[in-house]
Amino acid sequence: MSGLATLPQPPHPGILRLKDVWLISAGHAMTHWYTATFYLLLPLIGSELGLSYVQIGFIMTVQHAVGAASNLPAGMLVDRYGNRALMMAAALFWVGFPYLLMGFTSTYWVLLACVTLVSVGNNIWHPTAIATLADRYPDRKGVTLSVHGMGGNVGEAVAPLVVGALLAAFTWREVVVMNVVPGVFASLLILAMLGALPSLRNGRAGTGKAAAPGPAAVAPPVQRWSEQFAQSTALLRNRAMVMICTSAAFRTMTQTGLLVFLPLYLTHDLGYSIFATGVCLFVLQAAGFAASPIAGHLSDRMGRSRIVAGSMVMSAVVIGVMLAAPGTPLFIACIALLGFFLYAVRAVLQAWMLDSTPASASGTAVGIMFSTQAIGAAIAPLLAGWVADTWGLLAVFYFLAGTIVLANFFVFLMPRDLFERRSGTTA
Repeated sequence: MSGLATLPQPPHPGILRLKDVWLISAGHAMTHWYTATFYLLLPLIGSELGLSYVQIGFIMTVQHAVGAASNLPAGMLVDRYGNRALMMAAALFWVGFPYLLMGFTSTYWVLLACVTLVSVGNNIWHPTAIATLADRYPDRKGVTLSVHGMGGNVGEAVAPLVVGALLAAFTWREVVVMNVVPGVFASLLILAMLGALPSLRNGRAGTGKAAAPGPAAVAPPVQRWSEQFAQSTALLRNRAMVMICTSAAFRTMTQTGLLVFLPLYLTHDLGYSIFATGVCLFVLQAAGFAASPIAGHLSDRMGRSRIVAGSMVMSAVVIGVMLAAPGTPLFIACIALLGFFLYAVRAVLQAWMLDSTPASASGTAVGIMFSTQAIGAAIAPLLAGWVADTWGLLAVFYFLAGTIVLANFFVFLMPRDLFERRSGTTA
């Protein structure tokens, strides 16, 4: 018998998919759990500290501005070093721990420092997880990244319900302390179950299948920092990537403005309870959860551009309907539709960006994309807060309609070959 028969056989690809895709997506759910919790707590924190809408918006501006500065270095670290499980575990812990500190402060500046720390953790997670999944499943980036996006939707959908119920019995300070436990548990689980996860480029590129972990895996050569900076510069000259990232930044402005100011509008203008507001946020995220895998699968089959453009156009239409029916049941129904179309496109944009960039620079590319998104997310709450202080909370939705229209505009500036491409092949 050949000696090859005695070599250990790789696990079945389905097992790897369960282990890698679903566990990483569960970790993604936890990063968004904390973000969603904070959005729900902002009205309570703002009332206790006597903050204006601009000051509330500035909290999120600081968090996302730090993200804009830290995403690219995080992406470069992803491409340089191979221990992705450790990086994801550290990111989860670093997202959850600062919320423990929030429970013991009554100072606005300490609050800003805590959200800064949260941003660092979030911006280690995304380049690591997205680049890992995209490179291990290159032919199924749309659907794989959509499953990862679904994890974020689950965290953002369930957190408002759970935290809204907890706030009926506990103060917001007690809730943020209790909220640290699931993040610590998830980080330990990631580290234990994915500790042997091989480096990105150990996968069999182009096959859509994951490489088996083990001693046969060959580590990629580590690039010098000068080579990585040169690679980053080349990515920034890539017109397709620039257009996709700019579009994603305006889409993120819409999403961030909605998540910050929809709870404020529901509680302050419409008189909703915190629990009822949590239910509305659950509806928004649950619709996004349903849309994400559908959009990802269709983008793998039909092409990214159709799904991106169609979803953004419908998001603008739904916001227009909401403006025509403020405070009515139709307004609340539109929240679900907005979640469906707005969140459907998130993972598709990520896959489209990775289609247009080299696989060897996937971590850096994700870092650049999330940096531009963070810039948009940093600008949106501050501008929306100024709009709300000047013209009222309802006027914020006019601002958000404009940002999603601009996001769609940049989609149509894509190079024609990438705009019309039907497959998700990597550049």
